[in-house]
Amino acid sequence: MTAKVTSKANQILIWKTLIFAVTLTWGATPFRKTLISVEENIWVENWEIKLKDVLGADVAGEVRKSVLRGGKQDGVDVVRVHNGRLGFEVIPTRGMSVRRVEMGKMRLAWDSPVKETVHPKFMDLGSRGGLGWLEGFNEWMVRCGLEWAGHPGSDEFISNTGDKATMELSLHGKIGNIPASEAMIIIDDDPPHRIRIRGRVDERMFYGPQLELRTEISTEPGSNEFRISDTITNVGTNMQEFQIIYHCNYGSPLLEAGSHFLVPVRTVSPFNENAARGIDSYRTYRGPTHGFIEQVYLIEPLADATGHTTIMLTNSPGDRGAVMNWSLAELPYLTQWKNTADLKAGYVTGLEPGTGYPYNRRTERKFGRVPKLNPGESRSFTIDFALLDRQADVTAAAAAIQKIQGRRGPEIKKIPLYLGEE
Repeated sequence: MTAKVTSKANQILIWKTLIFAVTLTWGATPFRKTLISVEENIWVENWEIKLKDVLGADVAGEVRKSVLRGGKQDGVDVVRVHNGRLGFEVIPTRGMSVRRVEMGKMRLAWDSPVKETVHPKFMDLGSRGGLGWLEGFNEWMVRCGLEWAGHPGSDEFISNTGDKATMELSLHGKIGNIPASEAMIIIDDDPPHRIRIRGRVDERMFYGPQLELRTEISTEPGSNEFRISDTITNVGTNMQEFQIIYHCNYGSPLLEAGSHFLVPVRTVSPFNENAARGIDSYRTYRGPTHGFIEQVYLIEPLADATGHTTIMLTNSPGDRGAVMNWSLAELPYLTQWKNTADLKAGYVTGLEPGTGYPYNRRTERKFGRVPKLNPGESRSFTIDFALLDRQADVTAAAAAIQKIQGRRGPEIKKIPLYLGEE
């Protein structure tokens, strides 16, 4: 009897040892929750979980899924993540855009005249000469793309008969108004316990583009940082052009009279003649100004030794700031959009890394800024963001940006980049 008990105990010990070894090798299993899946016919209306229920009682924060009701927002899915310090809202219904980011008294958002989070079913992207995209424009971050990303107008394409044809492009493409086909929450069990919202958005048509966007917006408990990581794949059988611009939009209180834009610059050019008149002050901002006409600047940033660039928007006193960092190999161009109009008209600036600038695709193609994907090929993009609420941190970030600039003075061009092209 004793021998049998000892043998069984040894077997249990062996199994525990094997399980422990597998855990060390594979890592702990992360928490997963599917919120949307067209393949599995899953749609979760309302759901929430506290981080302490997954990671332990000493971890604050939560993840919550809800649905907006009424008006043009009716039926819009919203996923809110709060890591105990910083919170953000993702909109699966609108191409996995980020509606707002908040940390204490800081926010990354703006006050658009469009007050509702508009469901794509109410959008007409072709209205007003291709400016219909603006009828739903109020997010902090919305992607422009994927088949095209810039200004409206005509462009050529190859039709299903193999002949050249003409198509009308609407402002900033379609991806921001396509509902996600997948959305999932993942919380890593292993430190630092990254909290992830993953989604998939498809931009496909018969005899047309077959592009897939897989995105992950993530953060860590207690952090002042978050990350957007995207992969675009050509799932079709033919080569396909694509474009992407990350339209990140900052309003008050970070944007105010005297706010500063810090960026290591190789070259900066005005988008048009109106922007050319204000290029000497492109780094600073006015307060809300009645009748202000938007000014757009096209920047080639400089990179550090790792190939990354860093930019920052600060408030006037310099004790608050928002930092963006990304690889120039992935996103080599930066657009600055200044729209310091009345508060009610939409007081905002856009800081927009991209594969190109927001000219119409025919112009971008002419100057080599419309990349292509072979069948099955993918391109990935990652942008890291940080909210700074201490002057010492803002000062340190400014010093890092100045280090990238070094002694190289920016080349400031006074003439629009492609005068007469648009």
